[in-house]
Amino acid sequence: MNTALLYHLLDVDPADGPAELLHRARGSRHLPHLVLSALAREDVRMGEPARAELRRARARADRYAGLALDLARSTGVRAIHGLPLAGYYPADLLRPQAALDLVAPGEAALWQAVVRLVTDHPVETIDVTLLGDRPHHTAVTLRWPAEDPLLDPWFRVRLATAALPGDCATVPVRPYLVADDHVECLIALAEAQLRHGRHPDAGKPPAGPDPLTLLDLSCLTDQPFEPAETAAVLAAYRLAPEAAALLDLAAPLLPLGTLAAVRTALTPELAPERRRRAEAAATPRLPVRHGSLLRRTVIRHSWDEARLLGAGDSHDGGALLLTPVADYLLGAPDAAPTLADRSTALDALHHWDTRC
Repeated sequence: MNTALLYHLLDVDPADGPAELLHRARGSRHLPHLVLSALAREDVRMGEPARAELRRARARADRYAGLALDLARSTGVRAIHGLPLAGYYPADLLRPQAALDLVAPGEAALWQAVVRLVTDHPVETIDVTLLGDRPHHTAVTLRWPAEDPLLDPWFRVRLATAALPGDCATVPVRPYLVADDHVECLIALAEAQLRHGRHPDAGKPPAGPDPLTLLDLSCLTDQPFEPAETAAVLAAYRLAPEAAALLDLAAPLLPLGTLAAVRTALTPELAPERRRRAEAAATPRLPVRHGSLLRRTVIRHSWDEARLLGAGDSHDGGALLLTPVADYLLGAPDAAPTLADRSTALDALHHWDTRC
């Protein structure tokens, strides 16, 4: 990967120079840091503010890598998506890290990791979402400020008991990822297309992948994909349409290398998956419940898992989720609880406290 590819993917004329390339990158997530690292690798002259920004970005990436290693050793969670993809980039090229994504082998491991993060870092927000009813999967996002919160994005760590959450409708939750590392990275890119609503069969032209997705793909093109086996794995994970659409969109923009044969092998997998999704569309959507924070608590070190209290156990305003670090009122993701709901829920928590 070189700066020529960056100019191409960001639609910048090389004659306009590095300043225009960086200006265009600043409109696309954290791509400025990748562009700065590419320019530094080619000894493009830059001032101290740009070098300082790049140093902070590298320190942030190293911090995420250290967190992932520490949590893997202590709790069994493992990194997915961004951090593994970064491993395929050249050592001196910085892949943007908007967040650290981790998957836990179970709920107990997830909360162990959350407690570890809350203990070791100045965590300010802890968002919780439950996917499904009984049994359910848990997703937690923790955020805390960077050393300079005015200049740098906050640290964000996302943990979940399901590696691939699907779309809550036609693509189910798939809890585990079991494949070669480079195949898992391709699966993660296809799942991101699904997560961001880029359905290839939505009845309208699919949105093109963002430049970072294309750069990720470019780092995978020389990996030893076995076409038939890779296509079968993508089909088993219900992602054949997304993977095929992604590769079709990327083909005019960059050489696919070994992924071209994967795209060919995906063709017979598309119609069966589309039929399956059409049949699944008639079934109810998977319920999603978002936690509205009621209170942070002293860490409950003796709790291995969260406790879900239904209306019959607690109050008439909905379910309560009591976790090792905070308590929440559960509701639909797009429906904020009313003041009356929160008041009733807090009364229920007080009753639960006195009873226990």
